[in-house]
Amino acid sequence: MKNPWSQAADCLRTLSHPHRLQMVDLLLEKERKVGELAKACKILSHVASEHLQLLKAKGLLSSQRKGKCVYYFVSEEALASILKCVRNRFFKR
Repeated sequence: MKNPWSQAADCLRTLSHPHRLQMVDLLLEKERKVGELAKACKILSHVASEHLQLLKAKGLLSSQRKGKCVYYFVSEEALASILKCVRNRFFKR
């Protein structure tokens, strides 16, 4: 079993990309499709998909197929606290 500090550092490394942080922030509002997230982040869909797969592999996101579309949503409740901290520190008005 990994050291809890190592696990925490691994989680934070996974989140440490601007597009992944933005995607998590958007997904905290509601579930979304890859295309929606790509458009919001101004990146190509396949790039967004790669970021989402990484977040999903780390257990931070989950996905659900509805018809032909795959929707992503936050599966780790603690992400809300992490993003709140980020917003408070870097998005002060």
